[in-house]
Amino acid sequence: MSDLRIKAHRRGKRVNLRVDGRPITAYSGETVFAALLAEGIKALRHASKDKTKTARGGFCGMGVCQECRVTIDGMPDRRACMTAVCEGMEVVTDGR
Repeated sequence: MSDLRIKAHRRGKRVNLRVDGRPITAYSGETVFAALLAEGIKALRHASKDKTKTARGGFCGMGVCQECRVTIDGMPDRRACMTAVCEGMEVVTDGR
């Protein structure tokens, strides 16, 4: 999938991270959620109480809804919208 970022916008330094074992490029100043969306990754987890295991993704983008929870560097339930990207970060989603 192609990068969904606005081309004319100035970016920070390139940051390399892995999402579900796949390398992606992000930019300093972006949140994990923004980097995931730019890569076209929308399904971040599955509804835990839903028997159909419906795919869930970020909703509010400001830390309130808790729908963007992912595992970051081995720490589960981190809010992707509230976590800045870092070089070498490992992100695991449950949305695969």
